[in-house]
Amino acid sequence: MATPSLKQRIAVTGATGRAGSHLVEILEQRGHDVVPISRSKGVDVISGEGLDEALAGVEIIIDTATGPSPSQEEATAFFLASARNLQRAGSAAGAKRIVLPSIIGIDRFRGGYNAAKLAQEQALLEGPLPVRIVRAAQFHEFVDQLLGWTIRDGVAHVPEMRTQPVAARVVAEALADAAEEGEMEDGRITEVAGPKEERLAALAGALFAAKGDSVEVHEERDSILVSGADDPDAVAYAEGAVLPNPGAKLAGPSFEEWLAAT
Repeated sequence: MATPSLKQRIAVTGATGRAGSHLVEILEQRGHDVVPISRSKGVDVISGEGLDEALAGVEIIIDTATGPSPSQEEATAFFLASARNLQRAGSAAGAKRIVLPSIIGIDRFRGGYNAAKLAQEQALLEGPLPVRIVRAAQFHEFVDQLLGWTIRDGVAHVPEMRTQPVAARVVAEALADAAEEGEMEDGRITEVAGPKEERLAALAGALFAAKGDSVEVHEERDSILVSGADDPDAVAYAEGAVLPNPGAKLAGPSFEEWLAAT
C-alpha cells in the first residue's frame, strides 16, 4: 500500500458498484475525505447534472462508473460521455489527476465491451488532466453474470478463455494505491490480477457445483460471447490475451477461496 503524505479529497464515481463500494470504504479507512458519486446521490456523469458541485475541491477522481449495457455501441457512448464530462469538470475544479480502472488485454481485441473500454481510455487521455490507468483481470464477482449469458437449455456454452480472475476488493486496493501516488507519468498503465491462471470452463464448473445447479458446461470457440470460432476475439480469449503481463500485481484470494468464503 502506498503511504499518503496527507489527507486528500477523492471523488469516486460509481461509488455504489462492485469495486466502487469497496474503494469508498478503503479510502475512508486510510483517512481520506471521500466524495461518493452516483446517480442515486443526484450526480450523473453522462448528463453532467450535479457534477461540478460534487467535484468542488476534489484533488483526485477515481472513475469506476459503468453503463447499464454491455453492448459495444451503448457502452462506448456511455464511456465517451463520462470521460469528457469528468475531464471538463475535473479540470475546472482544479483536480490533479484521474485514476481509471480498465481491463487487461483490451488493446488485443477488435470489438465488444473491450473496445468500449479502450475508447474510454483514449478519450480520457485526450483531456487536460493526467490519467493513471489500472487494468484488472475479470472480477470473481462477474463470473456468475458472465456465465448466465451463455446458458441455453441447461447447457453453458462457455468460450475457450484463459484468465486470472481477481476479487473486486483487491482491485479497489490497487486503485487506492494509485490515487495516493505522488508524481506520476500521464497514461501510465499497471495491471492487477488474481494469484493463478484459470480456464473459464473450470470456473463455471466450480460455480455451478457450489450453487447446486445441474448445468452442463461445454467449452467451445464458437460461443454466445463471440461471433464465431474464426472471430479474432475468440482466438485472443483462447490464447490468453486477458492474462496479466510480467510485473502485474498478483493477489488472492483465488476464485475457489473466494467462492468458499462467499
